[in-house]
Amino acid sequence: MKDLTLEARPEAISFSPEQSALIVVDMQNAYASKGGYLDLAGFDVSATGPVIEKINIAVSAARAAGIPVIWFQNGWDEQYVEAGGPGSPNWHKSNALKTMRQRPELEGKLLAKGGWDYQLVDALKPEPGDILLPKPRYSGFFNTPLDSILRSRGIRQLFFTGIATNVCVESTLRDGFFLEYFGIVLEDATHQAGPAFAQQAALFNIETFFGWVSDVQTFCDTLDTTSLAHIA
Repeated sequence: MKDLTLEARPEAISFSPEQSALIVVDMQNAYASKGGYLDLAGFDVSATGPVIEKINIAVSAARAAGIPVIWFQNGWDEQYVEAGGPGSPNWHKSNALKTMRQRPELEGKLLAKGGWDYQLVDALKPEPGDILLPKPRYSGFFNTPLDSILRSRGIRQLFFTGIATNVCVESTLRDGFFLEYFGIVLEDATHQAGPAFAQQAALFNIETFFGWVSDVQTFCDTLDTTSLAHIA
């Protein structure tokens, strides 16, 4: 199949479905549900419903086009050894770890593997053939097999969805940029941690310095047009 052209900012970008992957970043109860870590830490998660719907649409379109779907889950072991101790900047900056230190009754509940907080939201279901990867830090490339998985499949273009645009999405896309991957954010399938300007700033950074920005409808329309043209 020949390369497709996706309308995006700052300019259109060509991609090959055979060399692409759709990445769903941290769509866990921790980040998208009331009572999850972000909510308990004081971040607004009230607008994540439409994001979940858009991700489901993008995932369905990707699967139909033969594009692999990669799901990330951020968190650590139940003893938080993987989170790092006081000698790690993560120990000082992770809002989940800080929230548990401030509220001891939450110890062992936030972003702990096997717990409700760590689980993907009920509305998003990986299917056989999808790839599910745990990650211990913001970037999906750090201490994970992501780079190896992508290179072994000849993947060069990465479509990003998930939470949070200004933290784990942007961190993973930046690391991918340094590793020569083309990163495209589907902006309406992402959500920020913090005020609205954090989303705007992250998207500005991405489209200006590190990648491209498009949306779910454009992604789906491009794949649909291709499928029809390919069949014809």
